[in-house]
This record gives sequence, structure tokens and C-alpha cells, in this order.
Amino acid sequence: MTRRIHALSSPLLVLALLAAAALPAAGLPSLKKIKDSTKKTVNDVFGSQPDTAARTAPATAPAAAGGTAAPAADPKAGKPGEGAWLNYDFVPGGRVLFFDDFTNDPVGDFPHRLELVEGNMEIAEWSGRRLLRVTSWDSEFDVPLPTPLPERFTVEFEMSGPHGRWIEVSADPQGGRDADFSHVWWAPGGLEVRGGPGGKAVVNFDRDLDDKLFFCRLMVDGKYLKAYTNETRNANIPNSTFGRASKLHFLIEAEDAHPIFIGPIRIAEGGRIQLYDKLASEGRVATQGILFDTGSDRIRPESTPTLTDIAQMLTLHADLKLRIEGHTDDVGDAAANQALSEKRAAAVKAYLVGKHQVDAARLETAGLGASKPVAPNDTPEGRQTNRRVELVKL
Repeated sequence: MTRRIHALSSPLLVLALLAAAALPAAGLPSLKKIKDSTKKTVNDVFGSQPDTAARTAPATAPAAAGGTAAPAADPKAGKPGEGAWLNYDFVPGGRVLFFDDFTNDPVGDFPHRLELVEGNMEIAEWSGRRLLRVTSWDSEFDVPLPTPLPERFTVEFEMSGPHGRWIEVSADPQGGRDADFSHVWWAPGGLEVRGGPGGKAVVNFDRDLDDKLFFCRLMVDGKYLKAYTNETRNANIPNSTFGRASKLHFLIEAEDAHPIFIGPIRIAEGGRIQLYDKLASEGRVATQGILFDTGSDRIRPESTPTLTDIAQMLTLHADLKLRIEGHTDDVGDAAANQALSEKRAAAVKAYLVGKHQVDAARLETAGLGASKPVAPNDTPEGRQTNRRVELVKL
């Protein structure tokens, strides 16, 4: 298979090979595979960092199909607007184009909603959840979309893998093989954006993510591209050339002895929006960026950008009053959903009052449970869209 992917300059390649020779063999692909692969650049960049500790069998890595393992440390621990989340600016899109957490497929199968291109992949069970386990070099699959990617969209998924392995994401008209478009790579030791005439980025970071689940996020607005690992924005490119195909393409480099695991995949239209403009024109605005723990009213730290936007809007428009509405999908008991939606709306108000000193008299709350869906609840995408917080101008 021929690929048009960038290559390292000769000096960097020499340094990468020297570093590879100094590292434990368990953490790297064979030199033959490095030599034979025309896509070696990302592994060279991420694989050339010095090994700071001897590698051992990871206790936190997901097990094979049907197995279990101890969960990895939660990378989302923390509070909105504090610590590392203070400058976090990712806002998920509002209209969900694709969502799959693999719960509707049997363990050991390939997910029926994805399109296999090549490679060995199967669903594995890990601590009560499902992940896609990838065990072969040059594994590829496509995520089909109902329409081509819009000008503004977001991509989110989780990843776990060893040092020297990576996932490449693209949306080229040629199915991920066109070097005229931007491609984004994530690995436990770094992130890279390459391809096309636009901006590029190569970011290396500490290898404390080896064999741990971490979040990969992408936010694209026209040519503006931002890429994130957990709570950190790693790439901020104003002139990217990310494609707009009707499929999102994944290329994964893994081996049976060094698998990569992929968590739920979410692709949505939109991203950061002008809240006040939407309120002024329509009287209400739905947000997908305020997130909660499952079955709880605890606000997750990823909600920081949306909560900050709301607080800034209320500060700039002192006469603005809002009703904060909590909405759920229709899964579960209706009374429980109603109560949960009320608690979540109240939690958002409490945060704005306590963290940003918004006058409590300017905010009302209401919980509507599953009574006001904006999409059918019979698809994963519809249920994702219905789980939201809405702001209503009073």
C-alpha cells in the first residue's frame, strides 16, 4: 500500500534510529518495520525520546476480549476552571453526527457501525465498558457520516497504547491517503499535525500516558484547527487544510503484543458559538459543552469553556436574565430523569453564582427530563443531542 506521508530529514532520522537502539525492544517496533514503513515519521518523532524508566507489563492496560483489568487513573479528575482546566477551550459540537460506544456489539466482533478497511480489530471489555482493540500494523477503518464534515465540527475519542504507537485521523476525499490535506496523529508521547500547504505542528510531551486511557479531541472551524490531549491544547493552527469528506478515516499502528485501544467516538457539527447572538435572535440556545458525571449533578471539568462563556456573557450584559434548563434522553425511569435534570440545572446556577459571582436573582432553573427532545431517542446520536443544558432569555 502506497502512502503519501511526509518523511523526516536525514539528520533527524539518524538521531531517531540511534535513540531507538538505546531503548528497550519492548517499547518499539522492529527496525525492519521502521525501515519498511513509509509512514515512519510519527513513530520517529515520538519514539526518539529517552526512556526514563524500565518498561513493565502495564497494570492499567485494557485486557483482551472478555478480560478485565484495573482502570487507569481518570485524566478528567479536577474541577471546572481550576488548575490545568483554567485555560482549556474545547467546546463539543451541538448536533451529533456520529456516536458509538460499542455497547450494541458483542465482545470479539468488529463494530457494525464502522467500516473496516484492513487490519485486525475487535471489541474488548474492560472494567464494565467496551473498547475497540487494535492488534495489527496498518489497521484502518472509516467512520461513516450522514453528510460531509461541515465547516465547523469536533471529534472526540479515547486512546490507550504503548510508547511508539499512534492513531492518525483524517478526512480526505481519497480515504486518508491524500497528502494535500491535514492529518492529525496522537500518541502517548506527543501529537503531530502534518499534510497539505497549511500549518504544521509537532509536540512532544512526557510519556506518563503510556498504556493509559487519555482523551483525544479535535476542533475545526474553517481552516482553524485545534487539537487536544486530555486538558491540554497541543496544536493551534489557523491555516490547516483538514478534509471535509463524508467519512472520518482512522489509521492505527499497533501489534498483537502492543495493542492500541480506542474508546467511544463522537463527531459533531459546530463548536464554540456566540451565545449572546443566538439568544438575541432566537431567545434560547442549547449547549452540549456542560458535562456531568453519569447519573450525577457533578459538573465535569471539561465544562470550563462553556461555563466561562456564559459567565462572560452575563458580565457584559448586566440586564440579561436567564432560565437554565436541564434536559435528558429517555433512557431509564422518567421520574429519575426529571429529578436529575432539575439537580443539574441547579448545579449550573450554583457554579455561576459561586465561581463567577453572578447575581442569583438573574438566574432561574428548571428540569424538563426527557419531555422536550430535539432529536429522536432511537439512535445514539439522537440521545447524545438530547442530553443538554439550554439557556432561555427571560
